[in-house]
Amino acid sequence: ETCPIYAPVFGYIGAASCMILANFGAAWGTWKAGMGVCKMGTMYPAGVIKNIIPIVMAGVLGIYGLIVAVIITQSISTPYGDGTTTYSLYSSYAHLAAGLCCGVSCLAAGGTIGVIGDIGVQCFGLKASGGQRSWATGEGANPSEAGEGAISMDATVTVEAANKLYVGLLIMLIFAEALALYGLIV
Repeated sequence: ETCPIYAPVFGYIGAASCMILANFGAAWGTWKAGMGVCKMGTMYPAGVIKNIIPIVMAGVLGIYGLIVAVIITQSISTPYGDGTTTYSLYSSYAHLAAGLCCGVSCLAAGGTIGVIGDIGVQCFGLKASGGQRSWATGEGANPSEAGEGAISMDATVTVEAANKLYVGLLIMLIFAEALALYGLIV
């Protein structure tokens, strides 16, 4: 029998696993990158808003899972009154595979974005502040606003070097997000 009554179960498992795994990847990436932004904020408070990009990119992973899950559930046909269905076993296995592919891809991308975001934004903050905490350089890590006892440093050189590091961070994040896009496309 090509369209057994239990075939929709596999399709719904695919949709559910896609949503669960993609949202877990999004939450994991948001948590890990958010911790890095919080740590970086103690060294370089002026860079907090600039460095929320990994958090936003991790949040998008949940949207990828939602898109695939909606497509899968819309493809599952409802059974007739007598219990028969036109939803084939082949389609159910294909939807299960698609849901797992997208979900696991988003999970892997979420972990990658989280780790890159955590370490990357901390390094950015360390580089931009010249290795000094905000309390040593004045509020916002801007030496021109610092008090008399603040340690002097050349802010333009450190921020310029940090911006070069930031470009590398963005490129790594883009390639990490591409992992999830591959799962979405397949």
